[in-house]
Amino acid sequence: MDVTTKTEILQLIHKEIVPAIGCTEPMAVALAAAKSAEVLGKRPEKIEVSLSANVLKNAMGVGIPGTGMVGLPIAIALGVLIGKSAYGLEVLRDLTPEALSEGKKMIDLKMISITLKENVDKLYVEVYSTAGEESARVIIACCHTDISYIEKNGVVVEDRLSIGKNCKGEESETECCLSFSLVHDFAMQMEADEIRFILETAETNVKAAEESLCGHYGHTVAKTVAGPIGKKYMGESPYTHMLAMTAAACDARMDGAMIPVFSNSGSGNQGIAATLPVVSFARDQQSSEEELIRALMLSHLMVIYIKQSLGRLSALCGCVVAATGASCGITYLMGGDKKQVSYAVKNMIGNLTGMICDGAKPSCAMKVSSGVSTAMLSALMAMEDKVVTGVEGIIDEDVDKTITNLTTIGSKGMEATDRLVLDIMTGKTC
Repeated sequence: MDVTTKTEILQLIHKEIVPAIGCTEPMAVALAAAKSAEVLGKRPEKIEVSLSANVLKNAMGVGIPGTGMVGLPIAIALGVLIGKSAYGLEVLRDLTPEALSEGKKMIDLKMISITLKENVDKLYVEVYSTAGEESARVIIACCHTDISYIEKNGVVVEDRLSIGKNCKGEESETECCLSFSLVHDFAMQMEADEIRFILETAETNVKAAEESLCGHYGHTVAKTVAGPIGKKYMGESPYTHMLAMTAAACDARMDGAMIPVFSNSGSGNQGIAATLPVVSFARDQQSSEEELIRALMLSHLMVIYIKQSLGRLSALCGCVVAATGASCGITYLMGGDKKQVSYAVKNMIGNLTGMICDGAKPSCAMKVSSGVSTAMLSALMAMEDKVVTGVEGIIDEDVDKTITNLTTIGSKGMEATDRLVLDIMTGKTC
């Protein structure tokens, strides 16, 4: 692999794997709100927020860190009150009880309005803040932390919403285009010291799981698996250890715990599911540090590859993508070769395709557990050279084409499903 390709992949990894506190969609909205207040230069008196359907869907039912509250209004209020745009997806990390009280007052005074924005990118956040005669407009588009447009008092300060540009305002073709072979070769051939940084995802996400088990979060999926009833009927094995560790971090994150995790491609749950099953299995297998490094890199980079064509947000549950990465890492730790890792990918796609995303919420821990379960099964089958074949469903003999089939369904084929899910969620009376 040439130096240029290595450098481009490393840059891509550092861009896509970053720390986050709380669900990334409401945090992106809070980030835009924080930036709007910074541009305005004073506390807004009125905040109008317009969101794409996918952002709205993912932010409606999830806990906001440190608040004990659910949904967007408190995230927006805290964004303008104490948020700092320099913190990125950790925008609310300076939260205080006093700020929370002030945020609740803003909601009670109906200073915040939220509407659906049609015909925009699937990841789109627009915040228009006013105070007296002054105003500020901030737009985040394409990427959760990409502030693409800034306007103050009607004057454009920055505009990178041009057609044909990527999230950084650069020509899109400059981003490294991955393939299955490139992902596998990078993870296997790089000097371990050059990719050792990936261990930070393990340290941070394991800590999140451990902190979760000390509390009571969401549906406590992890404690159910690891508890007396879970042990009675599911036993205790590397499989149940993976389920419990992964679900634990998701339990806490979706319930609004002020616990940071490393995200992948804009999703904390994807970062959790790409990391913790691999870490848990490596511990039980007593794998070496280098094996863990390569397994984590394989898992995370596979997720980034799939998300390149799927997009940041879609109707397809992100655990399908993240668990596919995890299955690759697990297969490698089992001693699987490149062909068997490709079998794991096909087995995953042949099984989990079609799992819908109905927003971020505590029950995501159950979906993540389903993904981990399938990751283990797919790896076991791959190690016995058993694979869903090219004559079955959407699977193709070529693994890259199989991935394209998955992402095409998720990004295009399920658009009507996405709209229907949002209609159901917004139409509920509870």
